[in-house]
Amino acid sequence: MAPVSIVRPGEGELIAGNGPSQIRILEDGSNTGHRLGIGEITLSPHTPGPIQHRHAQHDEGFYVLSGTVRFTVGSDDYDAGPGTWVIVPPGAPHTFANPGDEPAVILSTFTPDLYVQYFRDLKQMVESGRPVTPETMTPLWQKYATEISSEFKS
Repeated sequence: MAPVSIVRPGEGELIAGNGPSQIRILEDGSNTGHRLGIGEITLSPHTPGPIQHRHAQHDEGFYVLSGTVRFTVGSDDYDAGPGTWVIVPPGAPHTFANPGDEPAVILSTFTPDLYVQYFRDLKQMVESGRPVTPETMTPLWQKYATEISSEFKS
């Protein structure tokens, strides 16, 4: 029988993000043959998201568990509450933020699991004291087939 992975509340790999956000890795791909990665993202109130960007090699899914998350896709904004599912295919410009007064929690999927290591690398960059700017992020994003959507301002 194949082993089953169980991650309970408070378990998983906790990665503090840049500023008032964090991600808890629930599946890093090691149990799925790297077909799927899953993270729980918590955004503090009034947290802006990353600069609008696009991925070339993976789909990114977002299921809003609590709070309100504003997804920006190109020039369109969509406010999503609990129970909303958003799937972003490769090539689609996007970002997300928490415009609300309460924390927002999102279950995020990465297929394949490429972006799990990105979050680890980002954590290492932040902990090293390097600033998070478009200039410092570009080489990191390029490593994961991601680019800034310069035609859309976040």
